[in-house]
Amino acid sequence: MLTPGASMRAVVWTRYGPAEGLVLTEVPRPVPNDRQVLVKVRAATVTAGDCELRSLRGPLGFRVLVRLLMGPIRPRRQILGQELAGDVEAVGRSVTELRVGDRVFGTTGFGFGAYAEYVCLSPGAMGTVVTRMPINMSYDEAATVPTGGLEAFGLLRRAPGLAGRRVLIVGAAGGIGSFAVQLAKHAGAEVSGVDSGPKLELVRALGADHLIDFLNEDFTKGSERYDVIFDAVGKSRWAGCLDSLRPGGCYLVGNPDLRARLGGLRRSRSHGRRVMIGPSSRSIDDLN
Repeated sequence: MLTPGASMRAVVWTRYGPAEGLVLTEVPRPVPNDRQVLVKVRAATVTAGDCELRSLRGPLGFRVLVRLLMGPIRPRRQILGQELAGDVEAVGRSVTELRVGDRVFGTTGFGFGAYAEYVCLSPGAMGTVVTRMPINMSYDEAATVPTGGLEAFGLLRRAPGLAGRRVLIVGAAGGIGSFAVQLAKHAGAEVSGVDSGPKLELVRALGADHLIDFLNEDFTKGSERYDVIFDAVGKSRWAGCLDSLRPGGCYLVGNPDLRARLGGLRRSRSHGRRVMIGPSSRSIDDLN
């Protein structure tokens, strides 16, 4: 039974800039409408996207867009957080997919709100994906899956026939790349992981066959060629990556800026390589 006027604890985003602008405080508890579920949050993550948004890290166009959408002086949308796992506490009358007591995990998309004790989610709404947790996962484990997992799965699915192919993943220890390594290995690919030295043992543990320390080696200047290159961080050189693909190869890019998109797409047409650009679509079926 929901108590009108009840409060909850939340980490509130008070200003743009460093993490000191996040403050733990009491706010009103949300009440679900007919198309929403109320989730008691048991675990939430801090994604790179949360940090970039909060601190306005990124190109000028990104910073301007954030201020237009979130508030020119200080953020209007005050609770960040996109990934979570928890328990369904209340269900709107139009919701049939979930029931009170279900253990769920998912992403709020650009609705945010996961840095709180409770959040309302609309199953199936654009950008929002929530479904029952696998029974063999903890809340902490499940909360880490939706953003990086869905992005890696959605992009790798666009490069068909990974079994026996050579796949190189840039940013292999990151939130998206770590899932991409595991998914590519599961599909039967020979996986090379690119990241900085201290992170390469994690990449090895995730199943990568070959490790490349980008601080000491530029894979685009070597003789190796790949069927798929997956840049999970959007920071590799398009020209070098396209040159490092075999004929008919596929370049997957998770987070490119506009200039890289336009220049890379022009170059891809002249190289005869396919370029697939994120973000990927998200659905309950994909998360399941």
